[in-house]
Amino acid sequence: MSRLDVFINRMVSQRACLDHAAALTAHLDGPVFELGLGNGRTYHHMRETMTGREIYVFERAVAAHPDSTPPDDMLILGDVRDTLPAALARFGPTAALIHADLGGHNLEKNDAFARLVSPLIEPLVAAGGLMVSSDRMYFERLQEQDLPPDAVPGRCFIYG
Repeated sequence: MSRLDVFINRMVSQRACLDHAAALTAHLDGPVFELGLGNGRTYHHMRETMTGREIYVFERAVAAHPDSTPPDDMLILGDVRDTLPAALARFGPTAALIHADLGGHNLEKNDAFARLVSPLIEPLVAAGGLMVSSDRMYFERLQEQDLPPDAVPGRCFIYG
């Protein structure tokens, strides 16, 4: 499969999974967390489709398109290994939805990082909340969920 096809499958799956998870968690009051802003495509989509939701963005350094940059009070800067434990102290287990797109092009490095951050993410998810990730995660409590029909298996994952 070409790299272009892999990218398209990832984007289609990411949108399908985010929209699906947003619909399933719309009744929950907690915030939404975007882990990794990148150029801001998914944050922009979440802002457009999850109107009225508090969306906090976790990022090391902002390099997003200006239209896709969160306001300062919704931006949590720093390494997620530090900011996720601080977020647990601040928010508790209240996140209705967490989306993570933290990996790069090296699948082995992505997997190692997913193993590292999974225990930092899991305690933030509210009862009934969901986690959407571009990488397989390693949770003790959260279980992998079925994907929506328009998602490509292996390109996105949902946990709840």
